[in-house]
Order: sequence, then structure tokens, then C-alpha cells
Amino acid sequence: MPDKALYIHIPFCRRKCPYCGFYSVGYEESLARAYIDILSGQIQRLEENISTIYIGGGTPTVLHEDLLGKLLRGLKRFSGDNIEFTVEVNPESLDEEKAKSLLGKGVNRLSIGAQSFSDEKLQKLGRIHTAAEAVRAIDISRKAGFKNISADLIFGVWGESAADWRAELKRAAQSPVEHVSCYCLTYEENTALNAAKKDGDVLSLDEEVLARMYEYALDYLPRQGFEHYEVSNFARKGHRCGHNLTYWDNDSYIGLGASAVSYLDGIRKANVPDVKEYIKKVKAGEDSAASSEKLSDIDRAKETAAVKIRTKEGIDFGWFAEKTGFDLRGLEKDVLPSLLEKGLIEYKKENKQTQGMRLTKKGFLFSDTVSSELL
Repeated sequence: MPDKALYIHIPFCRRKCPYCGFYSVGYEESLARAYIDILSGQIQRLEENISTIYIGGGTPTVLHEDLLGKLLRGLKRFSGDNIEFTVEVNPESLDEEKAKSLLGKGVNRLSIGAQSFSDEKLQKLGRIHTAAEAVRAIDISRKAGFKNISADLIFGVWGESAADWRAELKRAAQSPVEHVSCYCLTYEENTALNAAKKDGDVLSLDEEVLARMYEYALDYLPRQGFEHYEVSNFARKGHRCGHNLTYWDNDSYIGLGASAVSYLDGIRKANVPDVKEYIKKVKAGEDSAASSEKLSDIDRAKETAAVKIRTKEGIDFGWFAEKTGFDLRGLEKDVLPSLLEKGLIEYKKENKQTQGMRLTKKGFLFSDTVSSELL
């Protein structure tokens, strides 16, 4: 049985960020306790071999110590030196004791939602931590003994200049982190930020400005020792995020928790985006999925192309054929000529033989477009 990645969604937050499109609710102790009880039971019943563990949210570290400890103890049988075990952390919710507790219970990688090292920018984003707390969270993590720390950064906030973004990247590169994720601010449907944009209260940056910011990250971070290995992700040698690589390879994964998604045997299931409903369904022994979709072989293959192309290495034709049973050039014969002509992709060659394809520098700017075309 192939190993599977495990994702666990903790939807609780102290306050909802106005740009966030992920499912989350305000922290409520009794509800959190009931939720962790349900998740713990599901973890106990897992029989699969687990390759990576990722606890995301929401804010997993908003949980009280006993609840977080209960969740982590249940996962102890899967953790080990060869298992990447990540927990997402918000700076204001991490202290020295909690960091040491996470490490002691098997967590070996922290993903810190710094988002910015500018107080003005953090306030615009509706974050409840300060720049100093973001720096402190990284330092606390290192002092606690973590050797694999990632920091998230957002660029493209209204009023932000190219110089502001360069300063952010410099601060990140000088921090004791092994991984940096750079995300362009997006205006997701049904978010407070998108509503503010529609009302004219927020004016998004020009696309050319956003492109220059992204291109600067592509140039600067590799010069500081961070390999660019996926559209938004940069890592020091040996520190790529194994869990996310599962998604980009379109391999199997298990999702536990409200709104979490599973992808097993070509079937994608999305759990109900409601904590109380999720608890109710699992307690009753019912399927917790709100939707289920069985992909055809062709759809699975096209989806594999759409996610794998996001990686720096792109797609090896031999790997793709072995994984999907399809020849990529034949499968995508209607769109590849156009993508090549537009300069969004290029063929990879070895000994004058075409081995695969990958995004060009221009292609990384339009990666969503390329993925959509391949689908």
C-alpha cells in the first residue's frame, strides 16, 4: 500500500483575516474540545502508512496546550525521523513553552504565518500580530531546537512599493529560516477584503507592479541560497516541503477535519465546511464529505499535468507516462503549440532528446493560465 500524506484542518482563529478564503471560525473552548475528541478518534482508526503530516488552519496553535497535546500524542505513532511533520503557527500564538512542547511531541517543521515584517502592512492585512512578534516567533522556534522553519510572506498589498517588498525579502533571507513562501495577495470571493475592493475602499496594485515584485523574488532569493522549486516556494538545500510535493505530484492524501479534502484512488472528497456538522456526522458514523468526485483516467492525467507544471523541474515525459498511462504530448496536443508560441513553456532536452517540459520565466508569471490550459 503506497504511503499517503495526512492533512488535518484546525479551523479555529482568534480573528478572521479579511483576505482569508479558507474555512475558519472563532475559537470556542467547548467546541474545540469536542472537535479534537472527534479527530483523535479518527486518527486512532487510521490504518494507512503516512508519509507526511501537516496540521493547518485556521490557527492550530490557538488550541489550549492540553488539546494540542492530545492531538499530537495521537499522531505520535506516525511520526519519526523520516516523517516530515509540519504545524502552522501564527506568531502571536507561539511562546517558548509551546515551541518546545511541539518539538517534544514529534513536530519537526514549523510554518510560521509571518506574512510581513512591516507593522503598517500587517494592519492592512488585518493580522493581530506585530512585526516584532513575527521575528520573535522565528527566533523562539530556532532556540527551541527546530531545524526546519518556513516563513510565509504576502506581497502586492495596496500601497506597497517595490522597495518595501525588497526590504521584506531581505529581512526573510537574513532570518534563521530554511524555507520561504511568497504569495501574491488575492481577492477571494466571499471575503471582507474582496467586498472592500468592490466598494472602492481598496485599490489593488497594477499587474505590472505585481509582476516586477514576483520577478524580484525569483532573482533575489536564489542568490541568498533559497532554491526556487515551485511557483511560490523557495527552500535551502534539502528543505523542500515534502507534504506540498505530494500535491504537486498529484499523489494520494487524506484530509481530516471540517473542509479538509482527501484524494484517494482517483476520488476527491471535500468534508463539510462546518465544525458542528462535521462532529455530528462523524459521531453518527456518516460520511463527512459534502462533495465527492471520481475522476476519469484522462481527467486525472490532465490534473497531474496542471499541478506538476508548477514545479521548477516541470514534467518529465517518462515519469508522466508511467504515472498516468498517457503520453503528455499526445494528451495535450491541442494546447502545447499555443503555450510554446506564447513563450510560457519550453521543452527540456538531454543529449538532443526532448525529455520533458517546464515553465519559462514568463510562464511562472502566468502559471495559473498554463495550469488552466492543461486542464
